[in-house]
Formats: sequence, structure tokens, C-alpha cells
Amino acid sequence: MKRSRLAVAHGLFNLTAGLWPLLHYRSFEAVSGPKADAWLVKCVGGLAVGAGYAQLRGRASPEGLASARRIGVGTAGTFAAVDLIYGGTGRISPVYLLDALVEAMWLRAWAKDLMVERYDCPARPIDQRRRIGPASVLDVP
Repeated sequence: MKRSRLAVAHGLFNLTAGLWPLLHYRSFEAVSGPKADAWLVKCVGGLAVGAGYAQLRGRASPEGLASARRIGVGTAGTFAAVDLIYGGTGRISPVYLLDALVEAMWLRAWAKDLMVERYDCPARPIDQRRRIGPASVLDVP
């Protein structure tokens, strides 16, 4: 997947997932199970919206893509961990185990993205590297 498309896809996923409990809490709870604290669900939803928006905005530059990746790994890792820890215990609905699978796929996609970026990064010849500190015969004037 092209790097900017990955940022957009995951950004839209986070944005949509975050908006759902904010816009229609009743249907969110019908699918994901009853919640003890609606305010906490809405808070997490708002954070997911912010993360998704940042990922969407980050697709325009290499630095932005790196930020989108960090946000993507952070959100997917956090959501997957919570899903796996609590999804099978009865604390939250087992449907969250399906979300853990989706989050694992996002983590895999971002890991692949990082490998592609590192592979495509051209190495600088040794004679163009600069050392910090005293002058050296290897330094370029």
C-alpha cells in the first residue's frame, strides 16, 4: 500500500471509530456491549478522532507520514492491548477480540511501511558524512 494511502486509511478508520460513540452511542453500545461509564467511552472516542485527524493531515510530507505512523502504531498498539487483556475476561465484550485482530493488521501494515521506507532510503557515501568534533581527514570541506 502506498505510504500516504496507509495514513489516510488508518486515519479514516480511527476517525470513524471515534465518531461512532459520539454520534450514536446507542448503536455503539448495542454492538460493543453495555458500558459502565459513557463519559469514558466518549473521551476515548474523542481521542481517536483527534488521532485520525492528525493521521489524515500528516500524509502530505515525509515528516507528516512519520508522525502518522507513530500515531498509528500508538493507537493500534494501545487498542489491541486493551482488547486482548480485557476482551476475553468478561470485563468488556468478546467482540473486542475482533477489534484486536483489526488493530494487529494496522500494526503489521505500519511495520511493513517502516521497512519499505528504510529500504528506499538512499545511503550517503562515506566521504559525504561529517563527524562531530575535531577536524578529521575524512571531513568534507
